[in-house]
Order: sequence, then C-alpha cells, then structure tokens
Amino acid sequence: MLQNIGIPGLILVLVISLIIFGPSKLPEIGKAFGSTLREFKKSTKDIMSDETIEEAAKDKPNK
Repeated sequence: MLQNIGIPGLILVLVISLIIFGPSKLPEIGKAFGSTLREFKKSTKDIMSDETIEEAAKDKPNK
C-alpha cells in the first residue's frame, strides 16, 4: 500500500499535515510516532524471542 505513494505523494501528505497541525506540532507528532514505532519493534522482538524459547523447550526431550 505505502510502496506506491512516491515522492509527490509524500510531499502532498507533508503539506496537508503541515496545514492541519501547524509547524509547532509537527515535531511533537514525529517524536510520538517514532517512540511508538520503537516500542512496537521492541515488543515484537520480545514476543518472537519468547516464542523461540518455548519452541526450543518443546523440541527438547525431558530427561
């Protein structure tokens, strides 16, 4: 979906967001988006490592 936007589309989105939110709010929104994305990646990595550990424990025979 986002692969087909291109440069003109990104410029249009930036201009519209600048008009709606104003120049003072835009950095705050970017910072909040970045921290949200960072937290999502961290949670995803934690979930994947937990699943890997559980799968490894299931594969090992108990002695």
